[in-house]
This record gives sequence, C-alpha cells and structure tokens, in this order.
Amino acid sequence: MTKFPKGFLWGGATAANQVEGGYDEGGKGLSVTDVQTAGSLEAPRYLTYTLDGKKQKSPALPGQGLPKGAKGAIFDDEYYPNHVAIDFYHHYKEDIKLFAEMGFKVYRLSIAWTRIFPTGLEDEPNQEGLDFYRRVFEELKKYDIEPLVTISHYEDPLTLSEKYNDWGDRGMIDAYVKYATTLFKEYKGLVKYWLTFNEINTALLGLSTFGGNGKDEDFQHNYQKLHYEFVASARAVKAAHEIDPNYVVGNMICGIVFYPGSPDPKDVLLNRYNWEQNIFYCGDVQCKGKYPTFAKRLWAEHNVHLDITDQDLQELKEGTVDMYTFSYYMSNMVTTHEVKDKVGGNFAAGAKNPYLNYSEWGWATDPTGLQYYLETIYDRYELPVMVVENGLGAVDKLEDGTVHDSYRIDYLRQHIEAMGKAIENGVDLRGYTTWGCIDCVSAGTGQMSKRYGFIYVDRDDKGEGTLKRLPKDSFYWYKKVIASDGTDLSD
Repeated sequence: MTKFPKGFLWGGATAANQVEGGYDEGGKGLSVTDVQTAGSLEAPRYLTYTLDGKKQKSPALPGQGLPKGAKGAIFDDEYYPNHVAIDFYHHYKEDIKLFAEMGFKVYRLSIAWTRIFPTGLEDEPNQEGLDFYRRVFEELKKYDIEPLVTISHYEDPLTLSEKYNDWGDRGMIDAYVKYATTLFKEYKGLVKYWLTFNEINTALLGLSTFGGNGKDEDFQHNYQKLHYEFVASARAVKAAHEIDPNYVVGNMICGIVFYPGSPDPKDVLLNRYNWEQNIFYCGDVQCKGKYPTFAKRLWAEHNVHLDITDQDLQELKEGTVDMYTFSYYMSNMVTTHEVKDKVGGNFAAGAKNPYLNYSEWGWATDPTGLQYYLETIYDRYELPVMVVENGLGAVDKLEDGTVHDSYRIDYLRQHIEAMGKAIENGVDLRGYTTWGCIDCVSAGTGQMSKRYGFIYVDRDDKGEGTLKRLPKDSFYWYKKVIASDGTDLSD
C-alpha cells in the first residue's frame, strides 16, 4: 500500500450555497443560486426571474448567470432548496466537531460573496458576514483543521449578475478583486489556502460536453466571461501574495478524463480537442500565464472575438496560481461515429464506455481515470496538486439510525488507491477532500436525495425533516483511513 506523504491533507469539501442556508440572515444579499429552484434527474433546475414585465424561468447550469435584461425573482409557487440547505449557518459548530471526530486535517468550504458584499456594489463589507466566517475559521483552528477556502463557488451576487450580464463586463473584475482582497486582509493568519473560482471550465463544458448545443453567441459570451475571470483570478493571486507571502492560491478545474471511442484517428483527434477545450484551455492560462497555441483555433470555430488588452496579458503572466486543484467524478468517451449506447443523466452525455459501470445519475465510475488525470496534469504543469472534490452521489437508506453505505466506501477506496499509484509515479499530490462530506443540496439537481456525505442529514427533496445529523458507516471507515494515513483501506 502506498504511503501518502507526511502532512498530507485529508478532509472533505462543501460549498456555502449548498450547505449554509440562512439566505436572508446576517445581512446577506441574494446570490444567483438563491433564485434556483429544485430539480431532479429527469427535470432541470430553473432560474426564476422577471423579463419584459413577465414572470419567467429557464434551465440553469451551475455557475450560470441570468439572461440579459432579466431581474432575479423568488416566486411563491416554487421551492428553492438553497434557502435553508442543511442550515450549516446555525449548525457549524456541531458539523465541525463531527469533521474533527473523523480526523480531518483540512476542510474545504466557500464564502458566500453576498454575505460579505450583499449586492457586490458596496464600498464597505458587511461586518456580520465577516464575523460569521471568522467564527467558523476559529472553530476549525480549535480542532487543528486547516481551512481551504473557495472565494467564488457559483455564488455571484444577483445584483452584479444583472448589472454586468453574468461576467459580460469588466466591472465584474473590480468587484471580485475588491471582495477577494477584503478576505485576504480579514483572515490573514486564519486561512492559508485559497481557490479563486470553482470549476471555472464549466463555462465551456456546459456548451458541449454536458449535452449542450451552444450557439456562436453563447461561446462568445462564455469565452469573454472566462477571460474576465482569468484576469480577476490573476489580480487576486498577486494581491494575496502581497498581503501575505505565505498564502497558497490555487485554481479549480472540473476534471473529466476524455477517451477516444475507437482507434479511428478522427476519434483520437476529437479526443485531443476535447482535452484542449475543456481541460487545458483554463489550466494553461492560470498555470502558465498565457493562452495556449490552440486558443485561436477554438475562438475561430465559433467566430469569437475577445476584448483582451496588453495589460490583461501582462497580468495573466504575473498572476499564475501556486497549485492546481480539481474535482473528479467520472470520465467521458467521445467519437465521430454513430452512438448506439448513449449515457443519459445529470450533466452526463455521449457514448457509454463498455468497460465502466455507471451510477443512477449516469456518471461513470473510473478510478484509473483519476490516476491518468493526475499524471497528465502534473506532467503538464509541474505544480503541487490537490483533489478537492471526489465522491459517489447515491440514494441512501436510513436503517436503525445509520446508513450502511458499503457502495460509497468501495468507490472512495478505489479512488484513494488510484491516488496512491499516481504518487508512486511521482505526482506531488498534497491533499484530498471528498465532496459533500456531509449531505448537502446537489448543485446539479437541487436534490437532497443525491447524497455524498459521511454524515446523513435528515432533510428530503421537499425541504422536510429534522436536520438531525447521523454518522454513516463510511464516517467510521474514513476516520480509519485518515488515522492510518491512507494505509488501511479495509472495511
């Protein structure tokens, strides 16, 4: 069994909008996720808003803003699961104590932008919001748990999204840098590790890989959005290092491994192009500080013309990240040939891989893909790496006050073994935070029934339940894994 490096950061991950609740408490303003309804495997989540004086809604992808000219609105006849989520806002001490009982070395969480700047336009931050996260960080420190903080995790302020058309304007850069700089100053000495944007590449994945069929104008908008986010990230990295040279700032990519569906050279080339558009494009800019050679081809494919200045390019060069972090759940197969056996599900599309098993949400279980991804990325960037999301979403059955989730243990065991192999092959892997270490609202479907956690939360898809926390079998298994530093993966 591989020995994980000394000081390896074992832990778990959540996002503010999926766990906190308290959407209108403590001076918090509305974020885009606050106008996202519940969905399911069959039905999408919707953004609700008024446009041209009429109540309207449209399907929502994680991280997506409102349509141009729309004003976000909460409708009485819709259910918004993020409003309460699992109420971490009032349960954080209880939850952190459970994380400590498992032996967490790190806890990845995000800060709700609108708790700090309720509309994003304020000159001064909301003190109640700053104080809340200070209490959370101090509670973590009490148990020697290192916070890993995502600055923006699908949490854009609704007001900013309306004003700047979902990152369609440079005004968003200044608003983000103001927010990030406030955090760096406020939590100096309490936080060391930061991530600038969660799964920044979903702006491209959502237009093609996840079954989307983006038009040229969609690609124009999303490539421009990405450019402004790249500049904002670079400025934030630079500001972080000026405020505290000990800060470690990473990017965060939605990591998906792509395989060619056949040995046909056309499939192999298509596979290469999927890696370039969906994975390397964002990674290259944030890690290498420049656009890759294939960027011009990608832009030309969709008639994209970007607002990029010489100053932008200089800032990208000066604001490269210190580490590469990513989520990993599944792999994807691409082909130029007719597909007879298709994948269908939650953000899953394309050809089904006959060598893999699929979850009920259509996600392929592929631990070897994680090893492949780690070795590919480390070879390309030669930066420290963290796996900051990984896990199995499943319907759990509560029996005798617990959940016997051997399927989750099996999934995690295979992926930890794959990480061990990558470490043996020279990858500088620094940490692992499983996704949804406590059950939370699914970003993709808005369900509670799609559970990832080691801790069961009594709440259902309709928002009913006591919110009681109950450790699952996997809770005690992961506790043993951490205590043994990954050497004991037995049941």
